[in-house]
Formats: sequence, structure tokens, C-alpha cells
Amino acid sequence: MKVFKNLKIWRQGISIVLDVYNASKKFPPEELYGLTSQIRRSAVSIPSNIAEGSGKNSDKDFSRFLDIALGSSFELETQIIIAQKLNFLKDQDFTDLTDKVIEEQKMISGLQKRIK
Repeated sequence: MKVFKNLKIWRQGISIVLDVYNASKKFPPEELYGLTSQIRRSAVSIPSNIAEGSGKNSDKDFSRFLDIALGSSFELETQIIIAQKLNFLKDQDFTDLTDKVIEEQKMISGLQKRIK
């Protein structure tokens, strides 16, 4: 069992969640139950699955939860692109979020390769 709070990928995931919540506060109110909700759930899913997987008894199980976190990160990246195309995100917010998500994807993939 790994202590998830010590994992850099978990801390990065939490940082992404905070950034997504701050950026999505500016989305139109009518998107509260649409894109706002969806983008927040995808962001929260990343560190949540990292934490859950770290508590499993095998590296194989942990890797499976890292797969889910990675999938959520690609879902989030897609939603960030949609939000930018709908002019819900400023260009700088789009760039900052995208860069962080891509970095997280690389870190998750790297950890998976190390534990396999």
C-alpha cells in the first residue's frame, strides 16, 4: 500500500482540480449542470482514482486505477478544448490547464511503466 498523499501525481491532480474549479466558476450559469459539472467530475476523478488505486494490494490493481485516472485526464483535456472553443475559457487559462493535464498524463504513464 502506498501513501497517496506522498505521490507527486496525486498532488498534481489536486492542483488540477483547484485550477478547474477556479476556471469553471466563470462558465455561464446555464452550464452548471452541463459542461461545468462534467469538467469538474473529470478533474476530481484523476486524484481520486490515484488515491483509491494506491490503497490496493497489488501493483496490477494500482495500474488499473491509474488507467482510469489516465482516461479521466483525456476526458478532461477534451472538455477543456470544448470550453475554449465555446469561449468559456480565456486563452491563458486554456494553455495553463492543458499544460498541467498533459504533464499529469505523462506522469501517470511513467508511473505505470515503472510498476509493471
